[in-house]
Amino acid sequence: MRVAVEECSCGLALEDREGQAYNEEAFRHFLAIERKRSERASRSFMLLLVRLRKQPGGSATFTSGVAARVFSGLALCVREVDFVGWYRAERVAAAVLIQGVGTPEPDASRRIGERVTEILDKHLSPHVAERLHVRVLQLCQRPKS
Repeated sequence: MRVAVEECSCGLALEDREGQAYNEEAFRHFLAIERKRSERASRSFMLLLVRLRKQPGGSATFTSGVAARVFSGLALCVREVDFVGWYRAERVAAAVLIQGVGTPEPDASRRIGERVTEILDKHLSPHVAERLHVRVLQLCQRPKS
């Protein structure tokens, strides 16, 4: 009997002493696993998205140096059970913030967004920091009927 195995390269886009960031394929693979896990447990999780606003005559992609500083900053904001990586390669950095059982506080997303913005502001030049857009989504999972 042959068993088909779904493979993921689970590659790292960045690995340093501050932490690791998954490439887009690996990040989306782990995000899908977390969605299924959350659905089974009837709990929510947060998806943190960090992107650069496009500037006139410029680009909205992260350079490798800026990406390294963004991921280093995100590593300071997450716990061991959370994970970071590219939601959209070189365009949107992300983190999945895994939550326990129960309903999160109503303003938790706002507070996390403010904290992440504050930390990233310290890691980036003012010119880059002012172009950052941080968004935190609360994803509530309910079991399928």
